[in-house]
Amino acid sequence: MQQTSIKKRVIGVDIGNACTNYAIVDVRGNVIAHDSFPTSDYPDINKFVEKLAECIITIAETNGGYDTIRSVGISCPSASYASGCIENAANLPWKGIVPLGAMLRDQLGLAVALGNDAHNTALGEKMYGAAHGMKNFIVLNLGIGLGSCFFSEGHEHQGANGYAGEIGHTCIEDNGRPCPCGLKGCLEAYVAAAGIVQTAQELIAASDTPSKMRKTELLNPKVIADLCDEGDELAIEVYRRTGYMFGRGLATYASIVNPEAIIVTGGVSHAGHWLMDPTVESFENHVFRNMRGKVHLMLSDLNDAERDVLGASALAWEVREYSLFK
Repeated sequence: MQQTSIKKRVIGVDIGNACTNYAIVDVRGNVIAHDSFPTSDYPDINKFVEKLAECIITIAETNGGYDTIRSVGISCPSASYASGCIENAANLPWKGIVPLGAMLRDQLGLAVALGNDAHNTALGEKMYGAAHGMKNFIVLNLGIGLGSCFFSEGHEHQGANGYAGEIGHTCIEDNGRPCPCGLKGCLEAYVAAAGIVQTAQELIAASDTPSKMRKTELLNPKVIADLCDEGDELAIEVYRRTGYMFGRGLATYASIVNPEAIIVTGGVSHAGHWLMDPTVESFENHVFRNMRGKVHLMLSDLNDAERDVLGASALAWEVREYSLFK
């Protein structure tokens, strides 16, 4: 009988629009080592894969050895677990169909699983965050884009091609704002980062109300939220309108799925009650009446970067082990 040892570490990778985070994670969910590099520095996908492979090898070799790593899980926008590809990403520098899973596997000689970022965020919340112990819930990732994943009776629903939960690309306004996906009136175009800034610009142009936003050159959701804290009426109105649209979209989602909770994550969620108060109000006004007061809308209490690499690591444990070095 041949004696073999069970590998107890994986690599979790979260590819964001601005930054790629990666970490070694053990079987108990402990982050052994963590690092990152700018995604935007690598507009050529081949150069990006080379950089990512180099980083993974380096962090593994300096923290116990490459031979201790079982597999790699990657979280990425517009990624499909079923195909192992990034497919027509609206907010990434690489366009078309990108077989990232196969490309990285060829570089590393290890098993690689690729999944949608919103799905992996939900895995992180289920295993380590606010959704722990829940069976029916929705996790939304609200930042540059808007993605989601929902669990039904404890099982993640990915759909036929791995794209279930694309709430950001459902139409909320007929012939409305253009969306990077190519459609018009998508929810993402109103509640994600660029949409919030556009709402601010529209309010500034249409109103004489005094606001520090008028003198701010680089408006973004955080700046607007900070101005809300200062009592800026126009900034508060930006988030009131954003929350109204967000609540409408979530009410439709909840009326179909009937979750016990909706957990909001991502950079825009850091606006806190300025976003969530009008969202909850709008949600309760639009959701199916039998669900009113029964769905908990909450913010994630996990660190964004840590949760997302943990979610990616959970994906890594699910893929069948493979190695060129056996």
